[in-house]
Amino acid sequence: MTTPAERTKAVVDVRNFLQVLSNAEEVTIRGLVQSVAIGLLRHYPLDVELDASASALPGVWAHPTVGCSGELTACTRVVPLYPKCTDE
Repeated sequence: MTTPAERTKAVVDVRNFLQVLSNAEEVTIRGLVQSVAIGLLRHYPLDVELDASASALPGVWAHPTVGCSGELTACTRVVPLYPKCTDE
């Protein structure tokens, strides 16, 4: 069973991952991943909205926390799917 804290953390981590993808300089699959990430982020909740939801529905959401030690969060490093070939 998912707890409110686990559910909220998943939403926050996915939002962070989508932000990384939407800001990536490396375009993969002709921009498909980036354009989908931008479209999803348009409707994704912000921390202030999650906080309001947690106040109204504490059985569903938990208040978002910022970078607690020991917790996994979305990484900020972008690794290209297909490395660039450099001909020298």
